[in-house]
Amino acid sequence: MTVIVQEPLLEGYVVNQTQIVGDLSESGTLQLDGGFATPDSNAFGHAFRDFEKESDRQAGVQEFYRINHINQTYEYVLSKREHYGKLDKAVMSIWECCELLNEFVDESDPDLDEPQIEHLLQTAEAIRKDYPNEDWLHLTGLIHDLGKVLLHPSFGEEPQWAVVGDTYPLGCAFDESIVHHEFFKENPDFYNPKYNTKYGLYSKNCGLDNVIISWGHDEYMHMVAKMNKTTLPPEALFIIRFHSFYALHRAGAYTHLMNEEDEEMLEWVKIFNKYDLYSKSKVKIDVEAVKPYYQSLIDKYFPSKLRW
Repeated sequence: MTVIVQEPLLEGYVVNQTQIVGDLSESGTLQLDGGFATPDSNAFGHAFRDFEKESDRQAGVQEFYRINHINQTYEYVLSKREHYGKLDKAVMSIWECCELLNEFVDESDPDLDEPQIEHLLQTAEAIRKDYPNEDWLHLTGLIHDLGKVLLHPSFGEEPQWAVVGDTYPLGCAFDESIVHHEFFKENPDFYNPKYNTKYGLYSKNCGLDNVIISWGHDEYMHMVAKMNKTTLPPEALFIIRFHSFYALHRAGAYTHLMNEEDEEMLEWVKIFNKYDLYSKSKVKIDVEAVKPYYQSLIDKYFPSKLRW
């Protein structure tokens, strides 16, 4: 399927106000005229993803990325993938996992300080309005951040720097478009000749399936969904794994590692990002009113209980 998207840009650029609907033309091209309107500011009245704006959260967000960029190394990620790949932390349903996230606020997020279940439902409901026939995309909106359950004591109570925030490849050079790139100078991989070149351990167009990405909720939820044999389409799994990879889908970095399939899938991430980023607000969703609908989608695409 061919997908055409007008991507909203970062602070310092004019935000494209093109709106999205989820209807397909006869040619199979996604039409983008009408639907979710991009707001001018986040829940604090600031520009979205403005990491330099002085605010009550700015200092904490900067410190978060300092610690994240120092500690996320290639060897560290391999160890986490092995540890959590056993899926031996819990057995529970998707909705039970959603409820666990009521306890957490994402410290890396400069745009919202609400419990995570609010963000999940805001994202899913915004998508649902514009894409009424793409139920897999509604469910992807609901579950895309469920990997943040790693913060819970039952899962080892991982520190936030190991769970949330923008993601990026390990095993090759850190691109300067990564937020707070300056802190990578304290990461040992920055000086390792095996890892600090353009391709590092990889080859041209090797495909993102073959690239090690920084450890966090994205990688974990992608792993959980695949290993529990979800019937969600590949586009959903790509969104789950790469929705925080802003250096790729907002700045265009690391495209030299992508193959043709990645290029097609990336268009869905760009579409999804509009809802993931710009639906964040202080407006509450009536959880009990929407729960039956999302439970029906969970039943359609997942087993009743998952290994985590």
